[in-house]
Amino acid sequence: MHVELPEKLYYTIGEVAKAFDVNTSLIRFWEKEFDILQPKKTAKGNRKFTPEDIKNLEFIYHLVKERGFTLEGAKTHLKENKHKTLDNFEIIRKLETVKAELLKIKENL
Repeated sequence: MHVELPEKLYYTIGEVAKAFDVNTSLIRFWEKEFDILQPKKTAKGNRKFTPEDIKNLEFIYHLVKERGFTLEGAKTHLKENKHKTLDNFEIIRKLETVKAELLKIKENL
């Protein structure tokens, strides 16, 4: 899943949940489970997610929802292979974007 959000410095938990098509409770749960997620909190306690948080959420979503990892398996995978796996994930996402653009061009021919 590649999440499309408008370019901003911070996103609310509602915006994030809607982009991922999940409940806000799942986002809060993942925040507790994965220390890679560190959203800022306002004085009222509202979470503000950065683009980096969104990228990490995409990766967690990919491991848990798309690849079927358990939470423990995803945590272990992140700890043991974080940089290599994140780099590969980024490459795959960029290639998916290029593919989508090429398919749009093909349709317009």
